[in-house]
Amino acid sequence: MSSLPPPPPPDTPPGVFAQFGATRDAAWRLAMAHVELAKAEGAAIGGQIARLVGLIVAALALVFMAVILVVVGMSLFLAAWLLGSMGWGVLHGMLLFIGLAVVCVFAAVGLPGRAIGLATLGGLAIGIVIALILGFELSNRAYAAIGDALASTFAIEAGVRPLVVGVALGALIGLVLGIALGLRIGGWVMPVALVPLGATLGALSAVTYGLQVGIALGITVGYISWIAFLAAAMAAAGIDAEALKQRFYPSQTIDTGKETLEWLKTRLPRATGS
Repeated sequence: MSSLPPPPPPDTPPGVFAQFGATRDAAWRLAMAHVELAKAEGAAIGGQIARLVGLIVAALALVFMAVILVVVGMSLFLAAWLLGSMGWGVLHGMLLFIGLAVVCVFAAVGLPGRAIGLATLGGLAIGIVIALILGFELSNRAYAAIGDALASTFAIEAGVRPLVVGVALGALIGLVLGIALGLRIGGWVMPVALVPLGATLGALSAVTYGLQVGIALGITVGYISWIAFLAAAMAAAGIDAEALKQRFYPSQTIDTGKETLEWLKTRLPRATGS
């Protein structure tokens, strides 16, 4: 009877270092799998966020364009309806935005709100007065009445009396104001400049514009006066460079830090021989 073959030797179990290495490799592969999954999911989420942000920005841009369209369209519509021409709407809209830009800049550099309010009220008052005078042709009627009263002294044709009186009266007012300003600030520049300016304004105020154009001109003069009053208020107030610096200089934080440093110097022990 033949003997059976010997059984195979049992497998040698892996050592501690081999098991540790296998476990480490498995943990590394598992971690990397989670990292790759996180990257893929993060990329997908990032794409969704970018799409959401893009759509929100597009929606805000469309709303902004709609607001601009309403503002511009309403300005042109009201100008064409009330003033007879869309050109007045373009001009008034431009002056309005320029004035608002000037207000923002001057307020940023420290012009008080009271000065801005007074300039605004001054421009509004002048605009209303000029609109009433030109719209109802009050200046033309006044010049015509003066010309009629002087017709016996000066042979002026009836058709040009308002213009002649307006030019003469405007030049006279400019001369008086120019002399007064010249005596105050010195020199003869102001009389020389204000006489032709007054004559020009007198001629313009003698024209009969009609109600719509007169009101439109009054609004225009009001806007220009508003901007001029703002510039004059800013020039009178000046720019306080020191106050402007203090608004953007962290003086309180720096002073507190210096005080803390000085306090620490008194509390920390000094080295021997220092």
